[in-house]
Amino acid sequence: MTDNIKDRIKTDLQAAKETGQLRVERVREIVKAAVSEVVGEFKEGSRDLRTIVREAVSAVVENFQERGSEIKEEVTASIEGAIEAVNAKRHEAIAQTQAQVKQLQAQVDAEEEKIQQEVEGILTEIKDTSTEKSSQAKTAIESAISAIQNSEEAALLRRRYAQLQAQLAIVRANLAARYGGRSEEVNIYLEDAKKWFNDARPQAESIVEQVQEKHGQLEIKLGEAGSALARRERQVKQMLKELLTAVTSLFKDKDTAENPKEPTIRK
Repeated sequence: MTDNIKDRIKTDLQAAKETGQLRVERVREIVKAAVSEVVGEFKEGSRDLRTIVREAVSAVVENFQERGSEIKEEVTASIEGAIEAVNAKRHEAIAQTQAQVKQLQAQVDAEEEKIQQEVEGILTEIKDTSTEKSSQAKTAIESAISAIQNSEEAALLRRRYAQLQAQLAIVRANLAARYGGRSEEVNIYLEDAKKWFNDARPQAESIVEQVQEKHGQLEIKLGEAGSALARRERQVKQMLKELLTAVTSLFKDKDTAENPKEPTIRK
């Protein structure tokens, strides 16, 4: 079995070389296709499966060995292709689970919206009945309702939650890209990040210019990562890594901008 996979990979690599198509991406596709054909015959995590992967990578190394040490990209591509083939079924299961999670999240959001509407209805009814009270009581009721409706704590909690979800989506995109996830799976996480990022955008006009600028930079990075993914560029992993760093930095800057520390008074 291992000899067969090595022979196939070498044959396909030679054919690609003769037609002038032996590029890094093609190496990854050749290894992925070869490993995909046999991966179903072995139990996940078995030693035989690991041997297949090792031999697939070895075939690529042997094919390019005349180039000496300048084969890092080809070896990396072969490893990526083998890993993607091995984990294909797992990522299909992950995608299905993620779809279920999104459905549950939508249900949670709908229930929270119902709660919000119900609370608003109760507060409106209380406000309407306050017209029968004395002016002092009416003022007190209206002030209490206003405080509840405009709670900064509640808004902050919702924004923090959206921030964490945006970061988590980008972390998942990084993990999927690193460990052989399909481009469709990675793109789903990027779309989730965009949604949560927009939910986390502060509404206050007082936000500092630096943070506004970083919002724009992050939107550009999200768009670039999605475009690179569609074109299957190899730099997409580095772009996702930079995106995670950017969003983490952004939210730290937002915390500083929105919650400046009070000056320390020394006695």
